[in-house]
Amino acid sequence: MADSVTGYHTAHLPDDPARAVVWKVVAEHLSTWVPASARVLEIGAGYCAWINNVVAARRVAVDIWPDVVRHANDGVEALVLDASRDLATLGEAAFDVVLASNILEHFEPGVAASVVDDVGRMLKPGGRCIIIQPNFRYAAKHYFDDYTHRSVFTDVSLPNLLRAHGFAIDRVDPRFLPYSMRGTKLPIRPWTVRAYLRSPFRPMAGQMLVIANRGPAGSSPRR
Repeated sequence: MADSVTGYHTAHLPDDPARAVVWKVVAEHLSTWVPASARVLEIGAGYCAWINNVVAARRVAVDIWPDVVRHANDGVEALVLDASRDLATLGEAAFDVVLASNILEHFEPGVAASVVDDVGRMLKPGGRCIIIQPNFRYAAKHYFDDYTHRSVFTDVSLPNLLRAHGFAIDRVDPRFLPYSMRGTKLPIRPWTVRAYLRSPFRPMAGQMLVIANRGPAGSSPRR
C-alpha cells in the first residue's frame, strides 16, 4: 500500500513549491473559522501545506502516505494511518475543527459516508469540518484524470451527505479554487491568490468549499 501511495504522488501529485504559497493564503482566508485555541485535525494531509499554515493550539496531520511525517512542520503531530478505517482511534470529541482537502472523492461512496460519520464523532459539539475538493459540476472534464477518484460530489450532493449524517451547513462556495495549479497562466504569488479568493469571478474554479458544524449537544441539524 505504501508503495502505491508513493507512486501516486510521483505520477499524479509531485511536490510543487507553489502549493505552500496557495495554502498559506487559503489558511489565512479561512482563519475566522479556526479559533487560535482550537484543536485541529487534517485528514489526507499529504504535503501538509494546509495544516502547516494553520494557527491553532494543537495541530494533527494524518495520511496513509508515510512521507506525511517528513512534510509536517515543527508543532504539527503527523500520524500515518488509513482514514477509511482508523480515524476512530483518534478519540471521540477530540477536535474542534477537521480539515479535509481532496480526500473524500478517493473513497468508494459507502466508505466516504463512513468517514463523514467518523469525523462527526471526532468533533466536539459545535465543532466544524472544512472541506475543499473537486466539484464535479465544474470539474467533470478532468475529474477522472486522477485515476484514484472513486466518488463524485457536487456542491449539492456533498452538503446533503453531511446533512444526512448530522451536520448543519454553514457555507457552500461552489467555485472556490482552480481544479489544479498545473497549467495555470497566472503567477502564483500571495497577492494573486488573495485577489482570486476575493474576486466574484474565479476562472478555472473547479474546487468547492463546504463548511459544516455539529451544532450544540442535542440539537438537530438545519435542513
